[in-house]
Amino acid sequence: MMFIMGFAGLVTAVCGLFPGGADSFIAQQMRHVDWNGFAHHDTIFPLFLFISGMTFPFSAAKRCTEDGRPALLKRVFSRGLILVLLGLVYNHVLDLDLANVRIPSVLARIGLAWMFAALIYMYCSRLGRIIIAVAILVAYNLLLMIPAPDAAGASALSLEGNIVGYVDRMIMPSHLLKQGVFDPEGILSTFPAIVTAMLGQFTGDFVRKPDVSHKTLKMLCAAAVMLGLGLLWNNWFPINKKLWTSSFVLVAGAYSVAMFAVFYWIIDVKGWTGWTPFFQVIGLNSITIYFAQRIIPFSSVNRFFFGGLAGLCPEPVAKVILAVGYVAVCWLFLWFLHKKKVYLKV
Repeated sequence: MMFIMGFAGLVTAVCGLFPGGADSFIAQQMRHVDWNGFAHHDTIFPLFLFISGMTFPFSAAKRCTEDGRPALLKRVFSRGLILVLLGLVYNHVLDLDLANVRIPSVLARIGLAWMFAALIYMYCSRLGRIIIAVAILVAYNLLLMIPAPDAAGASALSLEGNIVGYVDRMIMPSHLLKQGVFDPEGILSTFPAIVTAMLGQFTGDFVRKPDVSHKTLKMLCAAAVMLGLGLLWNNWFPINKKLWTSSFVLVAGAYSVAMFAVFYWIIDVKGWTGWTPFFQVIGLNSITIYFAQRIIPFSSVNRFFFGGLAGLCPEPVAKVILAVGYVAVCWLFLWFLHKKKVYLKV
């Protein structure tokens, strides 16, 4: 969420202080790749979905003990539906242009992928979940080898020729991010996203085990295996976030597990927690800041306080000042909510 609330822009601005910095490797990591490939910015969405899946084994155990399975099932469905509805609000459904409002969304994908992963977790054994995850990834690969019937001559894995876009064009052509063309959060690509949430569940299950030693090392080894498989799969099913390809699931999953393993070792094993409150303020209200940036003019607030100082500086320095200011304004907003114990929970 730090990157979403302006830190990516800050990194890019700092890179711009140096010759060629705007086109440097680090600056390029702060934006999504156009189609095939992988950049750091492509890790944010799957990591968020991974974390939401990872928390479920903990919450499921607690809720089943306190309220029973029916209450947990109701909670799963309601959370999934609420996130879909919030996604519509984020996409300006309140403008009442219902003929053209974008139906898919980041929040809807999180809600649906998490919900189906939760249902699988509730009703399947660990072995069953592994088989389902593998089956989804393999079946998705095979399905995407079929080119779109309405894009003669185009590659099956191109923007114009993929079957993912074709299904969305047939069902909701005027409700896509690129109307009549493609949506990166479409229907078919939600299925491999379920596996991303399931990878989080597998990790959460593993961490919950009290009698397992060397958890950090084992998670890093698992990440290395997934990375190797993902890079190998990339040779015939390219890593592609917009299609959420099976190779992307594995590579992004490897990154997610590795990142969690590192922070698990720092925080839970070594107990180095003095630096964490700054990030807890963000993490406790992650959906809030994602949604608030759609509604609240943080850029105007930023320029009100920092625009004068930025105006006195050369343009590259001014961009850094405004980037720092934007992150600060967003963080202070969340800090205020945190102090008042106001949290948006779904």
